[in-house]
Amino acid sequence: MRGRKSVRYRNSALISGATRATLSSLAAVALVLVSSSQSLAQGSAEAGRAKAAVCAACHGAEGNSVMAEWPNLAGQHASYFVRQLEAYQRGERQDVLMTAFASPLSAEDIADLAAYFATLPTVQRGADPELVELGQRIYRSGLPDRGVAACTACHGPSGRGNPLATFPVVRGQHAAYVVNTLHAYASGERRSDSSVNQMMRDIAVSLREDEIRAVASYIQGLR
Repeated sequence: MRGRKSVRYRNSALISGATRATLSSLAAVALVLVSSSQSLAQGSAEAGRAKAAVCAACHGAEGNSVMAEWPNLAGQHASYFVRQLEAYQRGERQDVLMTAFASPLSAEDIADLAAYFATLPTVQRGADPELVELGQRIYRSGLPDRGVAACTACHGPSGRGNPLATFPVVRGQHAAYVVNTLHAYASGERRSDSSVNQMMRDIAVSLREDEIRAVASYIQGLR
């Protein structure tokens, strides 16, 4: 097939100086996040299924959104899911629809929804072949000359994240959503990375538009 196609990626052993610095600074932060995540209530996936009915309009019946501007939730770590809904409740993330939805949720509701979406399978997607080379380089090795750490430092070589540190699964996420997310971090609209020293904001402001689109496309094709 021509155009978009699935691309398989190999793990990279290259770690830039920026990435080493990032890993070092994350060590202490991760300990705090792990301690916090261990205190999260265990939700009921069965209860979450019923509560998730309202989510389907934007995020799909099985957590895989048909609209590229809205994120897939299927397979997301419960710990990250909880932190994001709490971020909407605290005002660290801004969205008219999501804030209205998240505000009345109890801790039990959030835990149940998180447990449910974590059980759902993700849909495999492809990357734009023309953007793979640049996107792969940024994702695996970062941009050392600008102090941009490799995405693998937090999200892993295959985009599976780290549930204990509440770093999200990114593999297969819509490229358009990733682009919008990086824009939101760069502008300061999204501030939910405060617990990791504003790392995403620092990275996003250092990326050019073509680099944002390339790494977003690469992420979409990860599996």
